[in-house]
Amino acid sequence: MSADTMTADELIALRLGTLDSAVSDWETMHGRLDTLATGGGGGTSAKTLRSQANAADWKGVNATISKEFITKTAVEFQDVAAQAKSVLGILRDASAAFKKHKAALRTVIDDVATRNILINAKGGAVASVPSGAAAGDGDIHMPSDEELAAAGRRVKRVLQEASETDRIAARALRALAKNKYDFSGDGPGGLKEADDRQGREDADYWVKKAQESDPVEWSDKDIARFNETLRNQRDNPGFSERFATSLGAEGTLQFWRDMAAPPGGAVEGERAKILAEVQDNLSMTLATATHSDSPAMETWKRDVIAAGDKPFPIHGLPMGPNGYQVMSSLMGKGTFDDAFLHDYGNSLLKYEREYPGDPAVAWRDTANLNYPPTDEPNDPFAGFMEGLGHNPEASLEFFNDSTTADGKKLDNWDYLVAEGDNAREWPPGADGKPLGHDAMGHALESATIGVPYDSDATPPKHSSGSAELVNRIVTEYGKNQDRLDDSPLSNSLGNITAEYMRDVQDAMNEFRPLETYGSNANLGHPDLPPGRLKDFLAAVGKDPDAYGAIMTAQQAVTTELVNDAYQNKARYDDFAQEVGNRIALGAEIAGIMAESRTQAVYDAKIASDEEFNEGLALADKWAERAIDMGLSKLPVAGDAAGMIIGDIKEAVVDHYTRDSGDEAAQKRSDFLESQRTSSSSAVYTVTYEAAVAAGIDPENARSQADAAARTVKEGYAMGRQRAGS
Repeated sequence: MSADTMTADELIALRLGTLDSAVSDWETMHGRLDTLATGGGGGTSAKTLRSQANAADWKGVNATISKEFITKTAVEFQDVAAQAKSVLGILRDASAAFKKHKAALRTVIDDVATRNILINAKGGAVASVPSGAAAGDGDIHMPSDEELAAAGRRVKRVLQEASETDRIAARALRALAKNKYDFSGDGPGGLKEADDRQGREDADYWVKKAQESDPVEWSDKDIARFNETLRNQRDNPGFSERFATSLGAEGTLQFWRDMAAPPGGAVEGERAKILAEVQDNLSMTLATATHSDSPAMETWKRDVIAAGDKPFPIHGLPMGPNGYQVMSSLMGKGTFDDAFLHDYGNSLLKYEREYPGDPAVAWRDTANLNYPPTDEPNDPFAGFMEGLGHNPEASLEFFNDSTTADGKKLDNWDYLVAEGDNAREWPPGADGKPLGHDAMGHALESATIGVPYDSDATPPKHSSGSAELVNRIVTEYGKNQDRLDDSPLSNSLGNITAEYMRDVQDAMNEFRPLETYGSNANLGHPDLPPGRLKDFLAAVGKDPDAYGAIMTAQQAVTTELVNDAYQNKARYDDFAQEVGNRIALGAEIAGIMAESRTQAVYDAKIASDEEFNEGLALADKWAERAIDMGLSKLPVAGDAAGMIIGDIKEAVVDHYTRDSGDEAAQKRSDFLESQRTSSSSAVYTVTYEAAVAAGIDPENARSQADAAARTVKEGYAMGRQRAGS
């Protein structure tokens, strides 16, 4: 992806008619040149002329000068025809690609416009809310920050792809036209081949530079140019495989070790900023390369693993980080191949478990392999966990797998996650918290949700394996709540809980199962001790981000359940009781979350109300995700569903955000009571609107909403009692 990304206006304004005319002209040109070169149609051709010249009985000077001139001229005709074919292929592919990019941008623009989002000239997403007069009696949807960010990301992807097409095509055409007096007959047949060739050319250039000079001595300009190449080529197999295999496994590791950790300590200033980008882009480059199964790449993967225990020192010094530490520092971005992650992780676990010392000793080296730099030890499990966090299939397999070391087989889960005699002691960071737990949370997210933890993609339905892993998570941390006190894991566990909110509410419903999104995590199964789920929720809810995700998902699922009840109210003899049953589940969760929040703010003092407010504001996506799971149960779809999602987001923020400035002196008990009122008010609104939408008159709708609000207060109290016990 080029640093000079095309703007939205530039893409929309592209005159593809002119490009299509060029394609048509080159089709004609190529046809004529091909006829001259090959003799199509039976006429005299350069090919025939060359054959006749080679077969003729030349005498004297003609045997050298004339014959050479004629045969060379004949070859030039063939080359010019081949070059014209290459130009045609590039222009034709570029035309098709730009049409695709323009259509994709138009689709995004039209789609987000239904949410009152405008894409500006540069491709930014801004709110564009109609005036009250223009909206009439309809509700005006105000796009949230998360919606704006998501729209911006969609546009950015399209513009980056268009810029990539432009970069590849322009470079290919310039290469074909670089010689004024000669033609090249071996040009690429189209954009795909051009991209591959350009990638290999760039790889050869930078490998040669790395081998002939010390990366430590590269200027800031050199590193910036290298980073630009990585940014452009990181998803290009032609570049990534050539670069990795040409350097070799140990050469690749030594290259980053030398560049990232030169003599004298950490790199600072502008160079450090560039190196942070290089680290990310190099990680994505190597991730792309691992998907190749060529013999050379298979050798590279085996050799990287084999070099795991080898030290990589500075300029011949005896000590330095080992291969595992260097390679793991390059796993933070990109999706590495499943099999490579499996083999690498197995080798890493075996090495650590057989090491004569605990992990803090094994990984005590503090060479600055990560940017921004720290003085913390290089625990390779942190980088490896980030690698799993971007590969759901590999992550799920890893946590369900086992590793044998010193002849003893041990589940990876028991070693890395569970608490026990054989469990890993994670090295502490400068803040005293386990260094890799945030990354392990990302790995657990990808394994249970089914997409990379930082992806915008729609997750697939929950598999039996991912659902079983959620059950293990709830069992482990519900039993050992203290392990989540101010833990970097909690925000990821909150995201997992939000994703599995239907499973949570199903487990809390004693009488009738609720439909889940794919396989059920069975959080209410008899094998799970009573109260373990609620203990888990109480522990996770102390984290502001987890609190926001859980509260938003709970409100969304409750909204969907209430709407579903009203759409099928004829089925129930006691409809009010049915609505109460559905509301009570979310109310109890709200009570647990309120108690957890107060414990974090008032008792443990590990978070502030401002952080909890921010957690609510940033949890937008969980409302949309929860509604998407059960959209068929709502009486609306499309734009109307978007309005419901917007209402849910606003309700959560409005009802659970606390103005800490005005309530700084508010007592703990007063705050909890205010949250009880907020919970009942939120459900009152949901019930009233669902009733009216189902055709119930306003007076009866208010009565039913009042009853629902009272049910919430009872369920809320039960949740509070559980979390506080």
